[in-house]
Amino acid sequence: MILSSEEWGIVLLSLRVSLVAVGLMLPVAFALAWLLARARFPGKLLIDALVHLPLVVPPVVTGWLLLLLFGANGPIGGLLERTLGISLMFRWTGAALAAAIMAMPLMVRAMRLSIEGIDHRLELAARTLGAGRWRVFLTISLPLALPGLLAGLVLGFARSIGEFGATITFVSDVPGETRTLPIAIYSALQMPGAETAVTRLAILSVILSLAALVASEMLARRAAGGRTNHVL
Repeated sequence: MILSSEEWGIVLLSLRVSLVAVGLMLPVAFALAWLLARARFPGKLLIDALVHLPLVVPPVVTGWLLLLLFGANGPIGGLLERTLGISLMFRWTGAALAAAIMAMPLMVRAMRLSIEGIDHRLELAARTLGAGRWRVFLTISLPLALPGLLAGLVLGFARSIGEFGATITFVSDVPGETRTLPIAIYSALQMPGAETAVTRLAILSVILSLAALVASEMLARRAAGGRTNHVL
């Protein structure tokens, strides 16, 4: 299990991509979770379906859609490159975007379940005592939703660590730039005599993902005050 300097670079890149992915998706996922849990509007079922679409379509399809939208000739990617000089193609930032999209359904689901479990009577009581909407949100709603928020973050991190299909389709395999753990394992499998490296990277990937899943349960229970409160 002694990693080479190149393998340590792969691990550090994977951690950076995953952390940026969950940080990028956190406000979006929480807003979507709140909207789906609390709001009633036409087209809500369609929004719910679109949020969970990355779970059911092949990851290659998600990567292809990202390529169409954020590629150099895509409507969003072309605009970013012309106006801000930002290109996501063949960059680790593109890998983070792909990981964020794939992690979004799990993050939204965990947060939504926690928001739906909030007792509305507590919020109504605070409003009757004169608290404004934002004060109720910050002092009552958000703390009560914290278990799902934490679980969603760690679940999103675990999903980002294991992301492969959308990433390799969108940003390809560029050593030192987009070669995360899953892509490195796939690349090593194509090389004869690389079984030892594959084993090391695969074991490390399993350990990181398992640790994230265990951490999500521990954080959720701790935030819930020690009660058994599963949000996965």
